Amino acid sequence: MTPAIKQLERAGVSFTLAEYAHDPRSPAYGEEAARALGLSPDEVFKTLLAKLDDGRLAVAIVPVSGQLDLKALARAAGARRAVMAEPAEAQRATGYLVGGISPLGQKRRLPTFLDASAEALPTLNVSGGRRGLEIRLAPADLIRLTGARLAPLARR
Repeated sequence: MTPAIKQLERAGVSFTLAEYAHDPRSPAYGEEAARALGLSPDEVFKTLLAKLDDGRLAVAIVPVSGQLDLKALARAAGARRAVMAEPAEAQRATGYLVGGISPLGQKRRLPTFLDASAEALPTLNVSGGRRGLEIRLAPADLIRLTGARLAPLARR
């Protein structure tokens, strides 16, 4: 049971879990999840951490079919610049290992931004808090539980 699952259960949110055998040699965790579960890369979202120019960390949730546009994230967060956070910093802030960072159940609540493409989906998948575990839930529930703001963040 991960902190992400505990948060969902406490909130009484409807969700499903999907597990797959994670290959430690896989270079892209989100793409691996989509392939292993037979899902479209547009409905599997990766959770990334970026550092804003004012020193704050921000969470960006984008489909694995795209790449995070750091300029778009900075705009959405009211900053001038954003760079990817160092893996160790991301792990300390969230309590999760890179490749298994869930937007849910993080150690501390960070400003969170969800790619606007999620709005059109009935459900989406995010990491369940460890490699090889995915959570499927409604975008509205993810937004409510994380305080996420919708913004166009992904480059295709």
